[in-house]
Amino acid sequence: MNTDCIHLKAPGNWINDPNGFIYYKGKYHLFYQYFPNAPVWGTMHWGHAVSGDLVHWEHRGIALFPTQYADQNGCFSGSAVEYNGQMYLFYTGVHYFSPNPDNIHHCLNDDFEAAQLMLTSGDGFTFDNFNRKKTVLSPIMDSGIGDRANTRDPKVWRGRNFWYMVLGSTTADNRGELLFYKSKDLSDWKFVNTASAKKDFGWMWECPDYFEVNDGKILIISPMGLLKEAPLEENHTICMPVSFDEQTCSMEIPDNYQYLDYGLDLYAPQTTLDEAGRRVLVAWLRMPDAVENKWRGMFCIPRVVDYQNGHIYFRVHPHIEKMYTKKITRPAQADTAGYRVSFDLKEGQAANIGGYQISYQCGRICTDRSAVLPPNEMFRAQASTPPLRESSHVDIYVDAHIIEIFVNRGEYVITHAVSGLTDKIEADSISGLEIYTLE
Repeated sequence: MNTDCIHLKAPGNWINDPNGFIYYKGKYHLFYQYFPNAPVWGTMHWGHAVSGDLVHWEHRGIALFPTQYADQNGCFSGSAVEYNGQMYLFYTGVHYFSPNPDNIHHCLNDDFEAAQLMLTSGDGFTFDNFNRKKTVLSPIMDSGIGDRANTRDPKVWRGRNFWYMVLGSTTADNRGELLFYKSKDLSDWKFVNTASAKKDFGWMWECPDYFEVNDGKILIISPMGLLKEAPLEENHTICMPVSFDEQTCSMEIPDNYQYLDYGLDLYAPQTTLDEAGRRVLVAWLRMPDAVENKWRGMFCIPRVVDYQNGHIYFRVHPHIEKMYTKKITRPAQADTAGYRVSFDLKEGQAANIGGYQISYQCGRICTDRSAVLPPNEMFRAQASTPPLRESSHVDIYVDAHIIEIFVNRGEYVITHAVSGLTDKIEADSISGLEIYTLE
């Protein structure tokens, strides 16, 4: 079996959204969108990886794959819960009415429909794709509720009295919305309500996630068409505190939001509770090209979601932090899983991490990856945080394909896909710089 340390990467070919993230019977299970035939997007399966500590991951092959009319053209994103000792996997199945004759893994003119499916497992490792009726929600035919094609990505959670499901969808006038359902038994679902924003937050909301942390009710969504900056990537993940009433499934969504990550490379995150009850998040890193034409796609470091004084923090998970204990003097001494650089920046100061530029300008952390970004017109070379509320401390986690900059221990994060980093750090004017790698 393939194994990964710190960052879970594609075992080969293509991966995207994390799915079914759950701590189940003493193990972390992380499923993911997977096309097993080439390092390009195609008919989706669910790949499967398992970890005991969120640090070391073992790939376990394919868990879900198309077997029925409803998921004939792909097992798309979804979530997992535990109920009576069973693992329940919920996902979106897609059926194409007009496959592209030149590439059957794609659809012509969005001529498809989406249903919501479920599969159970008694051990989290075996999945009967053939002998079960999977569908729990048929395609939506009422355009006043949602869209027949673009309704997807079920996130299921246990409320006080019911199970709840939220789906991302789009309205008849092309505005993103959420659909809420509830159930007593995870099999029979009743539609309850919709929610949308007053402002234009894109035309379709993918991968919704709702949860509570530190008395805050938090919504994370991945709106398509959020930024109208073509050819640059327009689909991005945002988060905000909301109000939510379980009885009526009514949600008020504010006009303001934070980006999940200010590098704008991360997308489609999913959260779960870890073994200590912390809310932990992973997200897909969009990569500009395949590595050695063999694999494309990986996930960020698991992050703990915190909420304080109206602000959402994303902190490095403590299981990851405690791994970086071996002090080194230069990156060439680092483990293959990478290294961490920590320092404080003063206004006007800058550092160069293997060709990746980071600076503190006008109260913001700013970055430039122009020297380590393969040519791709959809990817932005520069990024910056909003003005910082606190100091300007950075913890930078570096490996060969990803850089993650945690500012003030999660006040903001900038994550970028990179390629061709050198082993040199230039930060002569910065005091207190320390470099750590894995023991």
